[in-house]
Amino acid sequence: MNTHPESSNSKRQTYRPATELVFVDCPEGSGANHYNAASVPIYQTATFKQTSATQTGEYDYTRSGNPTRSHLENHLAKIMSANRAFAVSSGMTALDVVTRLVRTGEEIIAGDDLYGGTNRLLTFLNKNCDIKTHHVDTTNPEVILPYLHPTRTRLVMLETPTNPLIKICDISTISSIVHEQCPNALIVVDNTMMSPYLQKPLELGADVVIHSGTKYLSGHHDLMAGIIAVKDKVVAEKIYFTINATGCGLSPFDSWLLLRGVKTLAVRMDKQQSNAMQIATFLELHGFQVSYPGLQSHPQYELHARMSSGPGAVLSFTTGDTSVSERVVESTKLWAISVSFGCVNSLISMPCRMSHASIPAAVREERGFPEDLIRLCVGIEDAADLIEDLHQALVTAGALRNDEMREA
Repeated sequence: MNTHPESSNSKRQTYRPATELVFVDCPEGSGANHYNAASVPIYQTATFKQTSATQTGEYDYTRSGNPTRSHLENHLAKIMSANRAFAVSSGMTALDVVTRLVRTGEEIIAGDDLYGGTNRLLTFLNKNCDIKTHHVDTTNPEVILPYLHPTRTRLVMLETPTNPLIKICDISTISSIVHEQCPNALIVVDNTMMSPYLQKPLELGADVVIHSGTKYLSGHHDLMAGIIAVKDKVVAEKIYFTINATGCGLSPFDSWLLLRGVKTLAVRMDKQQSNAMQIATFLELHGFQVSYPGLQSHPQYELHARMSSGPGAVLSFTTGDTSVSERVVESTKLWAISVSFGCVNSLISMPCRMSHASIPAAVREERGFPEDLIRLCVGIEDAADLIEDLHQALVTAGALRNDEMREA
């Protein structure tokens, strides 16, 4: 049964972002915490007893709804300014659920710098479901105009900043254009990179927001989760139907873990983006081409600042030589080589060899993916240690001389 009551954000007192993340409401009809436990209980059960043969209670089967998951979803709806939010088994599951809103013969417009898994799913839909995706450079809103069709266009999928080129798109302008020309189309924003602490796309005109909860929302890489936040009630009902029908709702224990992780999002992100700013400045001072929206050298610095309250903690840079970049990645000690991001510990990767390797090399070249690109996902360690470790790796790889160490 449907056990995801809509958010009542408009009826409650609001607090500043860091407080909202920690303060978990327990509204009636959402599996209220009857015993006032300081930590929301884990309802680790598959089924719930009914009072009669004809009447079900608030919950009957965990696939359809669970009190722990309801607590999480209500909390996420609040912090994401959503009518309703849903928690599913992974970030890719969240994307899969949303793309099921698209019918055969309809079309998707998406950015040309997307997570490799997103690109893989869109390719699958094209080959198996006759759902075509137009990949465009979303940094220029007018580029989407030739691809908009009043009946065929169903989704416009955006990432900002993009992964891994850190490009910025204007959510408000694109949303206005699409809603005017294609009333039935939905603006879907993957907001994983920013988190709802720094950016709220639904307030900027988007219709649906997705997150890989594995990343910043959790913060510790100890669970897999996906989040879908929705503005419209009708769309929310369709998404809930798919989740219930396919059984991809997040488990009670993982829901509890994710709710715990969300509470520390502000302190983690504040520290991570502070570290990232120091590291981005260090790299730029040493002559590397750095993509990070916190640097004024970023071509869309002002646009990002208008939409977000911070630059985040992911950046990328190039060395000019693929083999040098490989040596840099393999020479760090504190920076773990990993395809993910958003964790409390710092991570380093070569996207074209790892997270985006599923995109054919010819397509990467066409979309301007430098093969020597290094992505840094900055954690909460001491920034000085991270910079020293990175400097040592750059020297070992031959990207810097040993005496080149300038203060960031």
